[in-house]
Amino acid sequence: MTTHPWPFLSSEEQMMMRTWKCTSSPSSVLQLRLLLLGNSHSFSSLPFFSFSVSPPLFFSSFQSPFFSTSSSCFKKSRYGFHRIDDALDLFNHMLRTRPIPSIAEFTQLVSAIVRMKHYETAISLFGQMELIGIRHDVYSFSILLNCFCRLHRTDFGFSLLGKMLKLGIQPTTVTFTTLANGLCIEAGYTSAASRLLRKMEQNNCLIDIVIYNTIIDSLCKDKLVPEALNLFSEMTGKGILPNVVTYSSLIHAMCNSGQWKEVTRLLTEMVANNCKLDVVSYNILVDAFCKEGRVSEACDIVEGMIQQIVDPNTITYNTLMDGYCLQGKMDEARKVFNLMITKGCVPDIYGYNILINGCCKDQKIDEAMALFHEMSRNGLVPDTVTYNALINGMCQLGRLSAARQLFEEMSACGLVPDAITYSTLLHGLCKHGHVDEALDSFHIIQNSGIEPYIVHYNILIDGLFQVGQLNFARKLFCALPVKGLRPDVYTCNIMIKGLCKEGLLKEAYELFRKMELNGCLQNSCSYNTIIKGFFQNNNVSRAMQILHEMVDKGFSADSSTATMLLDLLCRDGGDQSIFELLCRNCADDQNVNMI
Repeated sequence: MTTHPWPFLSSEEQMMMRTWKCTSSPSSVLQLRLLLLGNSHSFSSLPFFSFSVSPPLFFSSFQSPFFSTSSSCFKKSRYGFHRIDDALDLFNHMLRTRPIPSIAEFTQLVSAIVRMKHYETAISLFGQMELIGIRHDVYSFSILLNCFCRLHRTDFGFSLLGKMLKLGIQPTTVTFTTLANGLCIEAGYTSAASRLLRKMEQNNCLIDIVIYNTIIDSLCKDKLVPEALNLFSEMTGKGILPNVVTYSSLIHAMCNSGQWKEVTRLLTEMVANNCKLDVVSYNILVDAFCKEGRVSEACDIVEGMIQQIVDPNTITYNTLMDGYCLQGKMDEARKVFNLMITKGCVPDIYGYNILINGCCKDQKIDEAMALFHEMSRNGLVPDTVTYNALINGMCQLGRLSAARQLFEEMSACGLVPDAITYSTLLHGLCKHGHVDEALDSFHIIQNSGIEPYIVHYNILIDGLFQVGQLNFARKLFCALPVKGLRPDVYTCNIMIKGLCKEGLLKEAYELFRKMELNGCLQNSCSYNTIIKGFFQNNNVSRAMQILHEMVDKGFSADSSTATMLLDLLCRDGGDQSIFELLCRNCADDQNVNMI
């Protein structure tokens, strides 16, 4: 019995797939089932074609005064819409127009809806068109395919490709580029997009710069830079000239990996190829330098882009502000903010969040609140990031009642607190000794249906140890496996520190040894914590034993461990082994001043 590569297709559909060699088989590309729509050629069997807009809206007797003639409808659709309701009114009008508009005119309308990112609605409208007998062409199919890919349903995109072939509609380069883009959007499927490119190549399909850019960019985002460079070389070897999009993807990847020589080489090559940087490529460079702490050089890049008559945009200014905030230079960040306004760039939520977060970290909470009220006056709605920054700022200053008020206000505004919100609030409460209230908040997290993360348990366990609640801390720690959570290195370090503080050296040491057995490798903090525990409990021999082990594993003593070693050295009257340990461990420690 012959095994077909597509056993779930009819014999006719299998023949179609074999005839069109340029398509990708499930085994060679994505191993996605080509869930074709059936012999009726109707889209209704696809889940995404369940109508998101009710039929009465389309088939009611309502006559929209906004669109009086067919020509005005099409003109409106070409220019796009600000509201989805206007687009749906137009679609309703077109369905009742006689003679019924062509597929091209309907495609114009649906394209406008797709530009508004209402992908599911667009799919439903295509389904309505199918129901009244409008036959799709390659352009409408390509738009529909793009909708599926944007919704991360590339499997339905391949199904649609199969349907196109069955109807005798030949896919274009745009069709395959859209599929490749869909594969790249799906996490982990960049290699599938590359194989699709090879299938196109083998069957003499037209391959252009767009599909190369799509795959190169995805490879760069997946940190597969050598593969991206190989594809770049292949592309140029075929005489396809790279454009600013190609170079921007590669430069971004090189900046992220710190390959500054490659960045320089690519920029030089761009200039040689008369390929001018645009605002996106300049922003990539500004962002990279700011992340490296080289904000002054980032400013030089902005000056250079202005000289090249490329206007900085909101992203440029936001990036510079973030760079200054990371260095604690809030005055400079505010200057950039004011400059942005004078240059006609309207600050967005991201810019305000950057400044608010910077002010909070700099403990300028009053300035942060002033910005918070300013953004509201300017019509911007604070989001979860805004509230998280403010709650953190209040907690750092011990203004817990204000932090609670912000938390309640956030919930009242319909914003859902995330893991960072709860972590910030729990940490603030525990830091200032309000562990009981932190536990109450923790129960709220559980009761609200949010599964606490390990970081929430870490904060609570640490807080319980700080107030002497050993048994409760131990109970929470032991409950982690039941909750489906695995203690991480921070959890273990907190437990070891707390147990040592309570004088439970044996239990602390047992946990220290079990870490590696449980797949949780000790770090420098683990070693320093247990060593200090033994020193503080006068078990010098065990402390020295673990100290030697720490050295052999390449970890260094921190400042407090080094201080204990110095005290021991002074007491023992110049023990040579202790002196050697100090030299080996502390010579590179910036926190220890060895005289």
